[in-house]
Amino acid sequence: MKISFLASHGGSSAKHIIAAIKAQTLTGFEVGILITNNKSTGIYPWCLEKGIEVLHISAKTHPDNEDQAIKQALVKAGTDLVVLSGYMKKIGAQTLSEFSNKILNIHPALLPKHGGHKMYGDFVHAAVLEQGDKESGASVQVINEVYDAGPVLLQKRVPVLEGDTVDSLGERVRTVEGELYLNALKKWQENGFVV
Repeated sequence: MKISFLASHGGSSAKHIIAAIKAQTLTGFEVGILITNNKSTGIYPWCLEKGIEVLHISAKTHPDNEDQAIKQALVKAGTDLVVLSGYMKKIGAQTLSEFSNKILNIHPALLPKHGGHKMYGDFVHAAVLEQGDKESGASVQVINEVYDAGPVLLQKRVPVLEGDTVDSLGERVRTVEGELYLNALKKWQENGFVV
């Protein structure tokens, strides 16, 4: 099964998954391509250095058909499953249709809590702290046309500690994301789309 990636920033989840595939600790998968909408991000040179095919596709490179260009690149690469790694744009209708129920995203909270439009990164951790939640975590979900509304495949919980800040909580959540994504991929591989 070939996994391709969409990333906007450092792509830490993509790096973790690619490393696991190359080390054969995640078997049955191969790496397709990585598409970024931000060529100046850290994931772009990392892919070049590691020999991973990387493409820059954005509204700047394809102002009239960004979604179509992404879909075509994924199809051309023989993609079976798309993994989002900090991808900050909503997935377009063509790509969603082509890869229906085959696009996974990780969210830094226990969905359905603290999800939705503009709920990403530190905004999520701030909301968890403002609500006084006793736990947070990360969720791997199958995405659809509504932000953070797709079915949850797997979650990992972490405690919210007294005195936590946005930074300390964010760091604790990030430490579980890589392994959670790997476990979600293994679950997907074993059961297909079963939640």
